[in-house]
Amino acid sequence: MASRAGQEKALRLLRHLPRVALNNIDHPNPKPASRRKRGAHGGDTHGAGDKGSKARQHFARAGFEGGQTPFYIRIPREDPYKGHHLRWEYPPVSLHQLQLMVDTDRVDAGRQIDLTQICNSGLFRLEPLRRQFGFQITDEGMDEFVTPVNLEVQWASERVIAAVERAGGTITTAFYDMASLQAMVDPERFFKRGVPIPRRALPPQDAVGYYTDPSTRGYLADPEQVARHRLTLAQKYGYELPEVKEGPLTERKDPRQIFFGLEPGWLVNLTDKQVWRVKDPVMSEYFRS
Repeated sequence: MASRAGQEKALRLLRHLPRVALNNIDHPNPKPASRRKRGAHGGDTHGAGDKGSKARQHFARAGFEGGQTPFYIRIPREDPYKGHHLRWEYPPVSLHQLQLMVDTDRVDAGRQIDLTQICNSGLFRLEPLRRQFGFQITDEGMDEFVTPVNLEVQWASERVIAAVERAGGTITTAFYDMASLQAMVDPERFFKRGVPIPRRALPPQDAVGYYTDPSTRGYLADPEQVARHRLTLAQKYGYELPEVKEGPLTERKDPRQIFFGLEPGWLVNLTDKQVWRVKDPVMSEYFRS
């Protein structure tokens, strides 16, 4: 009974006592340590020293490990990256984005969709000076691509070619040199310069095989072989090849031509809305050949 009464007395006492805190217990350091204030050490350097680059906050650049030669120059370059700064770049455009541009009237599906149309859509930008030599079409959204179009790009895979031709369209891979690309990216700015339309150059030696191959629908390939490969690809992927009639879907540029309806060597005057043609037969043949 005595122990029970003692427990009840202790519980009654705890109900009236304050909560346990740092200010009511026997602690060797009851006051919390305060942060060091500014100038607490009388203007000390705080471990930075009084001389040298560390005291002056002059740190080494990223990647510097001491010595005279950085590590990224000291290590030999790997062969797969040799000449990477000279390689061509083809910014990607997916079939899903192309179908969306057609549905929203960003591009005109009634005529050939080339590099100029894609740039004029305002959704994609091409910078030839950064070695971007055109667009490549990726197969993202190939199952939802249903519009027959006449497409001209710089690189396309077999799946992309099959998707475009299954929808009843045609596709061509074509090469454009630097001068032609600068004219096609922004035709208005090019015409305001008052210079003749350049003649499109032929592809370099390492790209001739691609642009003359009928399986890649190269613009320099034999049309009869292209028709034969169209049928072979349809049989491979198991779809019925739609008939393509003569019209906008079969229009092709001349291998030396940049713009439809405008020959190389012509001048376009946007102010007077005139086109000045080459009358000299010798010069006209030069730009065409």
